[in-house]
Amino acid sequence: MEYKTIGKSGLAVSELCLGTMTFGKATSEADSITMIDQFLDDGGNFIDTADVYVGGTSEEIVGKAIKEKRQDVILATKVRMKVGDLPNDAGYSRKRIMDGIESSLRRLQTDYIDLYQLHVWDHLTPIEETLRTLDDLITAGKVRYIGCSNFLAWQLMKSLSISERKGFAKFISIQPQYSLVNREMDREVMSLCIEEGIGVLPWGPLGSGFLSGKYEGLETPTFGRLSQGLQGESSWENKGLERNFQIVNTVKEIANQIEKTPAQVSLNWLLMKEGVTSPIFGARTLEQYKENIGAIGWRLSEAHFNELDEVSALPSEYPTRFINKFRREL
Repeated sequence: MEYKTIGKSGLAVSELCLGTMTFGKATSEADSITMIDQFLDDGGNFIDTADVYVGGTSEEIVGKAIKEKRQDVILATKVRMKVGDLPNDAGYSRKRIMDGIESSLRRLQTDYIDLYQLHVWDHLTPIEETLRTLDDLITAGKVRYIGCSNFLAWQLMKSLSISERKGFAKFISIQPQYSLVNREMDREVMSLCIEEGIGVLPWGPLGSGFLSGKYEGLETPTFGRLSQGLQGESSWENKGLERNFQIVNTVKEIANQIEKTPAQVSLNWLLMKEGVTSPIFGARTLEQYKENIGAIGWRLSEAHFNELDEVSALPSEYPTRFINKFRREL
């Protein structure tokens, strides 16, 4: 396992991050704890969860698993989503964040969070209020670093600018959806992160399982996660596209050539991508975990990396193509 520092911080994390969204639901508590133990044995140190995952059960399981190994783990969780029926049980008000951190600390059985992340932009709460609250949590020692997730480029840049102006702690990372079949952040977010030194922690690196190569046709599948009628980003309508099948067919061809699985190839492409710090991979079963962890310890050839990069690239768009046309070279 290799390690990288997140953004401009000195915080070193493993090249893969273990995501825990299925813990306590699709993955039993016993298997979840076994998976965490195996991940740590494999050299991983970075674990991501959220207060909303399985109604807080994911945090509880992670807390049990790492209680005796807390110093060995870089622990990340998130706040924002609705966790109750009251008006202040969602969002980024000072109350929601202060209540949220105490609940997460209790479930995780720890007195600090290494990386506390805003789950998605909140249009109701002024970002100044949110950033001041996060800064106070760092001062209090309950949080060590902060990050965001699912932000637009302007939202991230506005947050960084306010923190700079006010002297608040700044985001060191962003957690966006990013994979061979979801490269929308290449439009503006990725270049912003590279320019500003923000670590990128991609979620959904296998496209909700699409890049495993197990889906064959455009019809809605009857097996796997994408068959479960999920809405939004994990819906078949967003994944089962002709363009995406062209991408996954290239992944399969390369996987056959180098005797790896499509999932391993897809993750390895992300490990080699400029700006990416640590992809967050999830696994429902121990078998899936063993396959995914097989993405480390080797690298795609430059030719294979470029082939995947080209087949999955976004169409040329304004103003990027206009800017590139007049790029100055010395």
